[in-house]
Amino acid sequence: MTKADESGAVAGTLTGGPRRRRVRPAVPLPLLLPGAVALVFLLLPLVALLVRAPWRSLPSLLTSTEVWQALQLSLVCATAATAVSLVLGVPLAWLLARTEFPGRGLVRALVTLPLVLPPVVGGVALLLALGRNGVVGQWLDAWFGITLPFTTAGVVVAESFVAMPFLVISVEGTLRAADPRYEEAATTLGASRFTAFRRVTLPLIAPGIAAGAVLAWARALGEFGATITFAGNFPGRTQTMPLAVYLALQNDPDAAIALSLVLLTVSIAVLAALRDRWMTAS
Repeated sequence: MTKADESGAVAGTLTGGPRRRRVRPAVPLPLLLPGAVALVFLLLPLVALLVRAPWRSLPSLLTSTEVWQALQLSLVCATAATAVSLVLGVPLAWLLARTEFPGRGLVRALVTLPLVLPPVVGGVALLLALGRNGVVGQWLDAWFGITLPFTTAGVVVAESFVAMPFLVISVEGTLRAADPRYEEAATTLGASRFTAFRRVTLPLIAPGIAAGAVLAWARALGEFGATITFAGNFPGRTQTMPLAVYLALQNDPDAAIALSLVLLTVSIAVLAALRDRWMTAS
């Protein structure tokens, strides 16, 4: 027996049995070829973006006033939309996960509807609801003088509409996985339901809230259809990064590529932040 075999036998004895070398199964050729094609299909556009990027003129393109206005507006609006999603979405997720009421399944389906709804349709729906002549918007305008369409606040509303479902789904899943007996124990010790939620439940579901907030922020940052339909495309007021990319693609393709690289960097950062939750490698 060689030294390697002896060390393996000793390690197996200490761990309760012989070590088994992990055998990787052979990949069938009918699965390998489509998988490789899919990988190339997904990576080729990103590689092309990097290859065609104007690296020499990139600093000057990214330091222009228009780019910084769009970037600043995107960051502010995406952060505000995430805050709105947190304030409204976390209680909604708790209601869906912890309470029983008639039509809960229908409510859950309606909450997730913006995930599959075309963004432009969402923008039209927001106009019909919150526009100056909308179902609710006409009263906001008449009673309070509040007009949301084609304003910065309208950008936040549009981004919140499409981003909040990501947070609700993430938090609801975390709540369903959490043991409700901790909340029940807190209430039996005299804590109110809200105190139990604030002192017990929130710390338990904090990772889920953080992951949902990151997803909501990324979705809000990349929103295009609902924003341009409900808030328009006015530089410095409603023109976010995706809208600036679309406008620059018609007039200055190099600037569009530079802006796309910024959004690509943000997307990679989001994936890195969520790696430990959904992308752990085996």
